[in-house]
Amino acid sequence: MDFRKVQQTERQPAHEEDEHSGPLRRRSFPAFQSFQYRDYRWLWFGTLFSFMAVGMQQITRGWLVLRLTNDSPFALSLVMMSFALPLTFVSVLGGVFADRISRRQIIMVTQSGNAILTFLLATLDITGIICFWHLLVIGFCNGTLAAFNMPSRQSIISDIVPAKTLMNAVSLSSAGMNLTRIIGPVLAGVLIVYLDTAGVFYLIAFIHAFSAAYTGMIKAGRTPSAGSARKGMWTDIREGFQYAAGNPTLLGLLIMGFVPALFGFPFLTLLPAWGREVLSVQSDGLGLLMAFVGIGSLIGALVLASLRHLRKRGVFLMANGLVWGIALIVFSRCSSYTTALPALLLIGFLSAIFMSLNMTLMQFYSSPEMRGRILSMAMMTFGIMPLSAVPFGILAEGIGTADSLKLSGLLLCLFIIAFFFAFRRFRKVA
Repeated sequence: MDFRKVQQTERQPAHEEDEHSGPLRRRSFPAFQSFQYRDYRWLWFGTLFSFMAVGMQQITRGWLVLRLTNDSPFALSLVMMSFALPLTFVSVLGGVFADRISRRQIIMVTQSGNAILTFLLATLDITGIICFWHLLVIGFCNGTLAAFNMPSRQSIISDIVPAKTLMNAVSLSSAGMNLTRIIGPVLAGVLIVYLDTAGVFYLIAFIHAFSAAYTGMIKAGRTPSAGSARKGMWTDIREGFQYAAGNPTLLGLLIMGFVPALFGFPFLTLLPAWGREVLSVQSDGLGLLMAFVGIGSLIGALVLASLRHLRKRGVFLMANGLVWGIALIVFSRCSSYTTALPALLLIGFLSAIFMSLNMTLMQFYSSPEMRGRILSMAMMTFGIMPLSAVPFGILAEGIGTADSLKLSGLLLCLFIIAFFFAFRRFRKVA
């Protein structure tokens, strides 16, 4: 396929404006220009509720794991791994579905499934029959639903906004997710004190249901992509990988997505154990630590959304990843809230810019009929994140969580530097 033709295709509007999805009026703030589109507003609020539930569930489930396993960081890693395995290996199938059938319908069904699973988890908890293996099974089911949900949730953005607004739309979506990382952990940490984990799980189930309802208001994404073909599933998957491998820019972006997933994000899984070891935190203190990651991420996403002309985005992406690794090393040496909170703020800021820009470039450089499959490969990195926490969790059992986090930051720096010299063409990504 001619890469220049793909790029020209991507520069065309993602859809024809109509009474459902066209802009209502000009906004004075460039950071919020995508809110001109009705469907985008419904999608944004649906995503906000979805990730509010995820953020609250991460804290609540982590606290329940620590209670059931006597504060084991390895147990935390195993529960995250149960979620990550299907997200890693089923996402490519979710991408095929996103290119074949209604993206809107996929989001609604999977979000409703999450509501049912969380309601079940709450019931097991409140009746006192909850066991560690229940968390593993439900985590696996949640990961499977996410593997279908996330490629459709990301690729539907291109069905709603024109290509020139894509970076703003993706960044605003990321900002909404990160806003929930501020509110969700703090809210969950405080509510656990009053409602216990079971009560918070019931609340999370209702939030998932609200997300499904908001998604139902979207008019776009009801039909498959224009270029979707009725081929075999495995043929579609193979073609997706061949397309990515044959495009140097997309291949570089996928690699740049996997490197921080392996070494930049394990700190999120191990943060509860680090907080207990270093600061002796309770649930509200853990919520505060997670909230500062979210504050930094929100600021980073809004900063990126405000930028209309960012040049040399390939070089910028690599520099951002290098500083991210350095910030992780600094955080691993913190021993008080005074130093840890600013470090977490910076880590959240850098990670949000990195992930939003990487996701934007993937959508920009992929053709519409392949977009779901390309983004599903990117979603695999979200499964790699918890999986990569397993070896760091094992290390934390032996050398301490702080030293394990220091090693993850060091490896992130080394791999970014290696990528800079190995993929010289990536430096020219505009």
